[in-house]
Amino acid sequence: MVSHIGIIVTLLVLNGIIAPGSSYAMHIMEGFLPPAWNIAWGVIAAPFVIRGFFSLQKKISENPRLKMLLAMAGAFAFVLSALKMPSVTGSCSHPTGVGLGAILFGPTAMSVVGLIVLLFQALLLAHGGLTTLGANVFSLAVAGPFIAFVTHRLLTNLHLPQWFAVFAAAALGDLLTYITTAVQLALAFPAETGGFTASLVKFLGIFALTQIPLAISEGILTVMIFKAIAACAKDDLPGICVLSKEA
Repeated sequence: MVSHIGIIVTLLVLNGIIAPGSSYAMHIMEGFLPPAWNIAWGVIAAPFVIRGFFSLQKKISENPRLKMLLAMAGAFAFVLSALKMPSVTGSCSHPTGVGLGAILFGPTAMSVVGLIVLLFQALLLAHGGLTTLGANVFSLAVAGPFIAFVTHRLLTNLHLPQWFAVFAAAALGDLLTYITTAVQLALAFPAETGGFTASLVKFLGIFALTQIPLAISEGILTVMIFKAIAACAKDDLPGICVLSKEA
């Protein structure tokens, strides 16, 4: 089952590479932020990536069979965050795909996966940038996965249905990514009148009309993928307790 899902996601990845859309999405583009903010966000994101590297190394050493699932979670994030949807504001929005990996491997592990995803998108699709990599990693690979993980854990502990916990985690992880990006832009470019607050309202408003429906759609898709993976968890992936419980 995992291998079949991996093949499907891989085909979607190839489709995203062969026919990429506009590069003006909510990844902050190359050269857009002032150098000081590029450095600051890189420094802030670095500890999460380092911690995530050791977390992933430990998980893979304990269960090497998780490599396929990890690759699939990365491909899922790559595909969804590369699907840029035109917005009525003249800009673009897109899903993030980080909720699935955060639920399966934890938030710090997804910081490494997100870094790889963003690096490949910057190099292959001109989506995002190298100078703004730190800012994009923090929003998509740190803030989003963290709220997704916390949401899923909280709702699970409240004994709510697993599908609802997965849906809420993926949707809120998507929304927080965009809120974080709006904060980053507002900090770097405060409005002449109203300062940070006015700028934040402007950036949030640019994407609100498209991002909320996208977050709901991402939540539904993540539930479908999660249930498909969970169907084989008992036999193939006994090390993932959340999958074993769902199965």
